Amino acid sequence: MESHKRSIAKALTWRLMGSTATFFLAWGATRQLQMAAFIGAGDVLLKVGAFYVHERAWERIPFGRTRVDEQEV
Repeated sequence: MESHKRSIAKALTWRLMGSTATFFLAWGATRQLQMAAFIGAGDVLLKVGAFYVHERAWERIPFGRTRVDEQEV
């Protein structure tokens, strides 16, 4: 099981990459630096939260996991 800190770190690094791409896409579409920054910042706030909730929900789902016998570890 992953720690909450690890899930947060993964969410932040993933969003940094994704929001940078969103920023450049918005800048290319609008040619307005301030608007692109606003869109990029909104993207970060919304999607970091959504990713964290998604990641933690999947921690509760056993689908696709294999059990490790505690005696073998």
